[in-house]
Amino acid sequence: MSALNALLLSSSRAGDSPYLAHTKAWIKPLIAGKRVLFVPYAGVGMAPGEYRDKVASALADCGAEAFDCLSCSDNPQAAIAAAQVIMVGGGNTFCLLAALQRQQLLNAMQHRLNQGAIYIGWSAGANLAGLSIRTTNDMPIVEPESFQALALLPVQLNPHYSDYQPEGFHGETRDQRLAEFMRVAANTPILAIREGTALRIEQQQMRLLGERDGAVFLNGEKHALVAGEDCSEWLSYIAKRSV
Repeated sequence: MSALNALLLSSSRAGDSPYLAHTKAWIKPLIAGKRVLFVPYAGVGMAPGEYRDKVASALADCGAEAFDCLSCSDNPQAAIAAAQVIMVGGGNTFCLLAALQRQQLLNAMQHRLNQGAIYIGWSAGANLAGLSIRTTNDMPIVEPESFQALALLPVQLNPHYSDYQPEGFHGETRDQRLAEFMRVAANTPILAIREGTALRIEQQQMRLLGERDGAVFLNGEKHALVAGEDCSEWLSYIAKRSV
């Protein structure tokens, strides 16, 4: 993937902030004056048009020319081919991937992004940008054809990352779950990003936006992904995947 222009947001909210409020300063320069094609398939709890309207309302002051909805198009392939910005909302990652696979839209999205369209995704939409969705936090309520995702980055992603463990909680922590992934795919990096942060990729550069550090899980170890610092090395990482 060359000349990737993308914003991968961990979450649609940060703390008690309104919906998408913390993202506006990052999103506005990317969508001002452009037609946005919104991909609603992760939103299991609402109708596609309702989801599109919710996002459009939250970002009304960001200057987009229009918010089109992919599921409302008579020709989804053509809608993707004409898109200036492809925006993928959060929800259930398995439902998102299954819907795109069922309509054979992943290749069309990859091709359009390779031509210069901008990609914006949060939560499930951020998961979709990685090699696969195997490090999502979501429940597999549907079964996609495979776990292979857009592979815009040669890494796995884990949005909503937290290393908090409530007192008295005896289930696996997020770190333990990601350690399980490393046991089966030790050489595949996982970039874990906390709520309120985002990965900004432009050309061949990437940095973590926001004020909170994330983490990189690789080869059985956890390292800091430092907020504000360049982390472009992960754009060219060659993952020696074991599975």
